[in-house]
Amino acid sequence: MKYETIKGYSKEKFRRITGVKRETFEKMLEILQTAHAAKHRRRGRNPKLCMEDRLLAALEYWREYRTYAHIGASFDLDESNMQRSIKWIENVLIKDGTFALPGKKALLQSDTKFEVVLIDVTESPIERPKKDSGGVIQEKRKDTR
Repeated sequence: MKYETIKGYSKEKFRRITGVKRETFEKMLEILQTAHAAKHRRRGRNPKLCMEDRLLAALEYWREYRTYAHIGASFDLDESNMQRSIKWIENVLIKDGTFALPGKKALLQSDTKFEVVLIDVTESPIERPKKDSGGVIQEKRKDTR
């Protein structure tokens, strides 16, 4: 599915399809376009897909766990080109840091106190059907002598 198809969707449908809000998509797109302009400021071949479609392909990969071959087929690109494009998008967004999550150290340094409840389920009985000979009906075979 190309970006031209989903750009007219409502906010809710856009979020359901891409997994991110339209504002987040636009912010990611702005970061990627800036990085692309810096990378190709002197020369370089333009990619076959526009930046919106490349970002949409990366979101499909992250959200749906589709293979590069399937995404490449839907965008009419080779598997290796799709992999290279998605990895570039990942690296640019990670390097920018706008969408970074706090690490373990941030959780340890916070003043939030966590309460943990443990439930011991090792002694719970397992319900299994009983095996008894009364429930099995054995029939005599007619063809045996």
